[in-house]
Amino acid sequence: MKLLRVGAPGEERPAVRTDDGRLLDLSSVTSDVDGAFFASDGFGRVRAAVEAGGLSELDAGGLRVGVPFSRPGKVICVGLNYRDHAAETGAAIPLRPVVFMKDPGTVVGPYDEVLVPRGSVKTDWEVELGVVIGRRARYLEGPVEAAGVIAGYVVSHDVSEREFQLEYSSQWDLGKSCETFNPMGPWLVTADEVGDPQGLGLRLSVNGVERQRGHTRDMIFPVHEIVAYLSRYMVLEPGDVINTGTPAGVAHGLPGTPYLRPGDTVELEIDGLGSQRQIFGRA
Repeated sequence: MKLLRVGAPGEERPAVRTDDGRLLDLSSVTSDVDGAFFASDGFGRVRAAVEAGGLSELDAGGLRVGVPFSRPGKVICVGLNYRDHAAETGAAIPLRPVVFMKDPGTVVGPYDEVLVPRGSVKTDWEVELGVVIGRRARYLEGPVEAAGVIAGYVVSHDVSEREFQLEYSSQWDLGKSCETFNPMGPWLVTADEVGDPQGLGLRLSVNGVERQRGHTRDMIFPVHEIVAYLSRYMVLEPGDVINTGTPAGVAHGLPGTPYLRPGDTVELEIDGLGSQRQIFGRA
């Protein structure tokens, strides 16, 4: 199942994308796709409504595609989670997941404008698999339990400003939490449809030039292991998102590669999860 939200910012309505590409309005089923929706078997209600028929079809032409769920309570990120990315940045392979937080206010739609911060000279790209939590989770015993709390997956663009991130503070937050720095979507694809999260290819291009091509099988810490690990140190709530790391090919790891500037276009996709496209502007 592929859920999305369409409409102007702050006025999005929930919808489901059918296998034949139609958009069905879910306003009669739920007012929003959010933590309460995940925690109350919203997916079951949507499936029942689709099977029963009668949902109104939306004309996708001209409709803005927003974030596929309402603003998450937490955006938790795992850094250096691909061996090739760690190698290109000169970092050692971590023995435990490298965890940091990102301001949930950075989350925007998959085709929204992303703003290069004022004073930025090192705005960088990162295609990532985003994991959306569907049930409250604490002290999970292991990967099997972790799989049971995942609502679904999204394409996530963890935009980063490397100078702010690495040179201005011992923490990474300054370079990760700038305005518009986390496009997500276009769809939230349910965990049952995705299947094995370690079986997905990721790609990203800048101005038509491919920069990243990776695969989730190359993660140092697999998805279910990450979810279980995080649950030992924080309570995961329905609607929280985990960014699981990026493969090699970022500007920071490619000396001489231009960083992002206003006017640049970034396109990214993950197998089965859809694609994004952003044009970068000025803050």
